[in-house]
Amino acid sequence: MRLPLSPDLRLMLLARRYVAKGRGPVRRYLMLHGGGFMGLLSDRQVVRFGRSLAKDARRITDHDLKLLLDFEWRSGLTAAWLIGMERRTRFRDQLGGMLLESQGSYAADGYCFALARFGEDEDAAILSAYLDRYFARPDRDHHQTDAMGALLHLDAQRGTDHAARFLVPDGPWARSPMRDGDPAEQKLYMDEICAFADACMSGRPKQWLPRRRRFMDHVRG
Repeated sequence: MRLPLSPDLRLMLLARRYVAKGRGPVRRYLMLHGGGFMGLLSDRQVVRFGRSLAKDARRITDHDLKLLLDFEWRSGLTAAWLIGMERRTRFRDQLGGMLLESQGSYAADGYCFALARFGEDEDAAILSAYLDRYFARPDRDHHQTDAMGALLHLDAQRGTDHAARFLVPDGPWARSPMRDGDPAEQKLYMDEICAFADACMSGRPKQWLPRRRRFMDHVRG
């Protein structure tokens, strides 16, 4: 999955610097998509990956983030992660709008991650609005699982129960194409990528490694 070309040289340089960073198949956007870095990288690689991600989250400008968000899904996914890592809540409205309109749908897991990282009631409201909209559209199976995981993560962090009404018997989740999935598993995934972000931004990615091992052991059964 190569990045598309753009006549805007600055945009292409930004994408190469922040989105396609890495070697061979270990490209940043590929490792971020679906949390691939958790299972595909060695301990040494994931520590290096996390340090690089945290460094870029701190140094990229708001202007460059906006350019990447508006480009295409790989760039939007990466930009959302960088925003979430640094908790740049000033992007909340833009990310929320893109999520609600299903813009760059493959990037939506990044939008949900960023909202989970922001960790406020406003973020829960956006995620709830997204679930209300797309649970009512069974033909639009996009990222309800990511949004549910983020909402459950926020509920656990804030002592709220925004997700409860979606999970009642015969409720929106039970009637949706996701009904055979386990919302608790989605929450666990969001918990882990947020813990990864916390560890990286505090300069302690190595301390996250035992959590990753436990998570991967759980996933593998």
